[in-house]
Amino acid sequence: MAPPQGQMRPGRQLAVLGLIFVVLFLMVFFVGVPGKSSLAERLEPKLGLDLIGGTRVTYTATTMDGSDPPAEQLEEARQIIESRVNALGVSEAEVVVEGNRNIVISLAGENRDDLKQVGDAAQLRFRKVLKATNGAGVAPQPSVSAEPAPDASASPGASPSAGASPSGGAAVTSSPTPSGGTGGGTGGQGGGAQATATPTPTPTASAAPSATATPSAGASATPAPVSTDVAAIRTEIQKKVGDAAWAAATGLTTVADLATDPTLATTLEPFSTLDPEKEVWALDPAMQFNVPQITCAMLDARKPGSIVDESKQAVACESGGKYLLDVAKVLGTDVGSASGVLDQQRGDWVVSLDFTSEGQKKWTALTREAYNNEGSACDQTALGDGSRCRVAVVLDNQVISSPEIQAVLTGDSQITGSFTSASANELASKLRYGALPLTFVADEAQNVSATLGAEQLRAGLLAAGLGMLLVAIYAFFYYRLLGTVIFLSLILSALLTYGALVVLGRQIGFTLTLAGIAGFIVSLGVAADSFIIYFERLKDEIREGRSPRSAVGRAWTRARRTIISANAISLMAAVVLYIVSVGQVKGFAFALGLATVLDLVVVFLFRHPVMTMFARTRAFLSPRVSGLGRVVAQKPTVADTTVKPRSSRVKEA
Repeated sequence: MAPPQGQMRPGRQLAVLGLIFVVLFLMVFFVGVPGKSSLAERLEPKLGLDLIGGTRVTYTATTMDGSDPPAEQLEEARQIIESRVNALGVSEAEVVVEGNRNIVISLAGENRDDLKQVGDAAQLRFRKVLKATNGAGVAPQPSVSAEPAPDASASPGASPSAGASPSGGAAVTSSPTPSGGTGGGTGGQGGGAQATATPTPTPTASAAPSATATPSAGASATPAPVSTDVAAIRTEIQKKVGDAAWAAATGLTTVADLATDPTLATTLEPFSTLDPEKEVWALDPAMQFNVPQITCAMLDARKPGSIVDESKQAVACESGGKYLLDVAKVLGTDVGSASGVLDQQRGDWVVSLDFTSEGQKKWTALTREAYNNEGSACDQTALGDGSRCRVAVVLDNQVISSPEIQAVLTGDSQITGSFTSASANELASKLRYGALPLTFVADEAQNVSATLGAEQLRAGLLAAGLGMLLVAIYAFFYYRLLGTVIFLSLILSALLTYGALVVLGRQIGFTLTLAGIAGFIVSLGVAADSFIIYFERLKDEIREGRSPRSAVGRAWTRARRTIISANAISLMAAVVLYIVSVGQVKGFAFALGLATVLDLVVVFLFRHPVMTMFARTRAFLSPRVSGLGRVVAQKPTVADTTVKPRSSRVKEA
């Protein structure tokens, strides 16, 4: 049975609803809003591509032989790119395959610079730095080795410093982020030791070029086998630079010292004319490193994916220093998860890496090799301040950082540097969703116009408004006073929905599209069903003999379960559709689920308490005003069934 009317306090539910409105619209006006925003800007929701237009970027897949990539790899790349875009927020992005090698991304809003990075391959590699030299193309000074400038660093077991991980375990932090890079270093926790990284040195090395010289540690004595395509490109390069230059470069086993042999500079000069994108990438890593005319500017301009082969040595640059890197022994696939977090001790944003179980073993083994410089693989030019190897964090063709390893790291790690919240989460997103199976080249971002014009949008909203008006007129005609409850409930639901749209657009990037509007309109059917269920149940209670006042509580008790069940089914359908769908269908599902939840809020915090308050008024007890006239006239009254007329009682007496 329903609780006695005296125990019902509708004011409390209405007060809770009022508090929700106050908090929601305080967020609308003051949370995430630039200080000088106008009132209209504060109230403006985030609109989708089909309503306001947006930005379109086309990524073209490139392959080594120029052929079209496999369709399954192109689809896999599309899914990864879509995941990266969606990580920017629930933004209704359109990510589609176009033709045999293009992926087109369309996102609402003009000048979306964040789209330019989602197509990066994000091939993460951890490689030991075997050798280092000046990559500016300037002749090195004649010296056997270059010692990096001393810097404050702590040996294992030292007290924690600003670079320590929050947990107090072993950590490695990098030097300031190199220009053009995306961040800084690697860190780890575990082992109970503290280690800091030295700044990236710009060492020099000298040795007279000789074809018979003994290869230094870490250098390949003979070029590794290459594919037919690479061999053909090298043949063309040999023809371009000439036999003399090619023979001199092939005979180098250390960095050419142009200061001790001026004629060598003239001999190797043709290498400075090579095309970085089409030719330099195909050279043997030893040649890329040893020939001074192959500068960091040329290496940084190589085609994407030039050094992703983890089984081969590679050459890459950081802050003007050119590094010969070992084979990659820890890969991006060894990272279980990645997230951008704020380091509480340093106050900087970092990318936290959690390795898989196998990845953790590889990472520990790599740091052990670097810490002990096993086999003297790292020569004097590459050693850090503590005479231990450095490990370069290589993302695609770029060295993010190369800190010295001063402890065997047995825990998870961090990439640190001059990150912002956006850049840390962007890099974490790339690592979290995996590397692309293909290499892409991005076209310039283009602004596109809305597919649905402003006139059509206004016409659609006008049609929706007229439809709502007809519903309100019918409700007043059929339910009279009860129609007021329907009308007010719809108004409150609309205000809640609008406020939620504005807040969610700022906080999670939810974008309202035509599909989302359709989801909100469909949700009105669920809201209308809950009205009909309640009011018709109320009529049934009156037909059974109860007064309108007493029927309100009992009708609510019996209709409540049905209303909750109907909304729960709609909500589950929206959740399932959101999980399995993509693109605009996902936006439709999100809007439907949001509107369903808000409808339940209005049902419990407004409709029921207002009906309870109406039941205590004389207008509600008037059949002509309440809309219950016919039902009240038809119901068998309690007086007709249980109470005899007064005249009969007197006669019997």
